[in-house]
Order: sequence, then C-alpha cells, then structure tokens
Amino acid sequence: MLTVKLICVGRMREKYYIDAFAEYEKRLGAYCRFSCLELAEQRLGDNPSEQEIAAALEKEGAEILKAVPGDALTVALCVEGKSLPSEAVAKLIAERASSGKPKLCFIVGGSCGLSPAVKARADLRLSMSAMTFPHHLARVMLIEQIYRGFKINEGSRYHK
Repeated sequence: MLTVKLICVGRMREKYYIDAFAEYEKRLGAYCRFSCLELAEQRLGDNPSEQEIAAALEKEGAEILKAVPGDALTVALCVEGKSLPSEAVAKLIAERASSGKPKLCFIVGGSCGLSPAVKARADLRLSMSAMTFPHHLARVMLIEQIYRGFKINEGSRYHK
C-alpha cells in the first residue's frame, strides 16, 4: 500500500480548514497510509528583512529535510513549480504505488514559502496555480487533489 506523507510548516488554527482537512484525511484511509507532520513556523516581526526571512526559511528547511523519508518521491509546493492537471497527479500516484518504493512525500511551506535547499531536494516542484493562496488553504487543496487522484485511478465518478 502506498505511503503518503505530508510535511507542513505551521499549525492550522481555523476550524473550517481543520474540518475540511480531517474529512479528506479520513477518506484517504481507504487508499493509502497517510500521515501529516506539522513543523513549527519561525516567528518573524511585522516587517522582516530579506536576511531574516532567508534565515527563517533555512531553519524551517533543515527541519523539513530531516523529516523527508529518504526513499520517497518528494513533491514541493511552490509558486514557480509545474502546474499539473488532476489526471497527472493521479498518474503520479499510480506510478509511485506500483513502483518498488511506494512512498510519496508532499511539502507545503509556511507563509514565506520554502528554502532553496528544500526546493533543490524535491523530485518535483508543483504549483497549485499562478494565484496566491494562504498556505493552510493550499494544504486543504492538496489533500483533496491527492484524494481525487485515488478516485480517478479507481474510475470513480468523483472526478467529473
């Protein structure tokens, strides 16, 4: 069975995001071994300098890289990443599930994004859209797309 790990920076506090995420997490239980690791977001002042942001991203990045399974296909969500249709996400899931290393790891950064080291480590950089979304909403959108990928692969009517 495919193992899917989601590594996120920051803790969701909004009940509506938590509830939506929990619903898809529950649904994924039928398709994969799913886990989500929330890492602490570095605190920054109201008007941080570029150097402060870079230092925070470096610290967050080091924690992310420690948590990435070595044999997992790693997908980092970042604005400059490649945009894929849902069917391509489904194909990625299917290919990894049938490989000799059935592990996928998705990474969602905090409000300042991801460190260059995390982006360099990723096997795929994925963009949800050219639009900007709150990182907690992106997390909910990502888990829904993972679930949708499994439903596409089983031929369900969920994906219309």
